[in-house]
Amino acid sequence: MSEQLNNIEQTVGEATIPELRDKVVQALKTVYDPEIPVDVYELGLIYEISIYPVNNVYVLMTLTSPSCPSAEVIPGEVEQKIKAIEGVNDVKVELTFDPPYSQDMMSEAAKLELGFM
Repeated sequence: MSEQLNNIEQTVGEATIPELRDKVVQALKTVYDPEIPVDVYELGLIYEISIYPVNNVYVLMTLTSPSCPSAEVIPGEVEQKIKAIEGVNDVKVELTFDPPYSQDMMSEAAKLELGFM
């Protein structure tokens, strides 16, 4: 157990893994679906963020629909924004539609912004 804690506290460049994860989340909050005025993180499109040794970042995400017109643009923008973070070595963005996206995945802030609350 203590070995796992040591791995979590391991520094990645000048930032710890949790600090790097926070920077990834902040970068994701700058990516918007062009048709919706809410970022992809608050929309609930991000299913997983993993930080691996040597500053590699993996993001599992979805889109609001499999036929989303921005299907090629959004994942590329997610990758670009994360790669721009100082210290990030490599980024892999994987798209999935399982589980299918629903409005229940949105944060309360997103629901308020879109008038669902």
